[in-house]
Amino acid sequence: QVQLVESGGGLVHPVGSLRLSCSVSGTIFSIYATGWHRQAPGKQRDLVAVITSGGSTNYASSVKDRFAISRDNAKNTVYLQMNRLKPEDTAVYYCNIGPDGLGKYTWGQGTQVTVSS
Repeated sequence: QVQLVESGGGLVHPVGSLRLSCSVSGTIFSIYATGWHRQAPGKQRDLVAVITSGGSTNYASSVKDRFAISRDNAKNTVYLQMNRLKPEDTAVYYCNIGPDGLGKYTWGQGTQVTVSS
């Protein structure tokens, strides 16, 4: 059973930084793409960043040059370094992994990030 556990969220002031972690178990982490999405209250869940098994990355335009996604295959963990945070970055952040051979993605439970003075 694939499980993802996010950590590192919290309350931070504008222009501050946070690093989110997502620990993955129950699958061969290194062969799958992983990503971070976020969902603000009343809004849909949107892609923030994705990293492929080969290390290629892609970002939403709203976070490019402020956020950085990375992965450590030895630790089965994907990270999201968030810098110069803005109030509009406030959301629940979710990591996912996939798709598997059936086209399925598996999601974590989410971690709250609040940017406020």
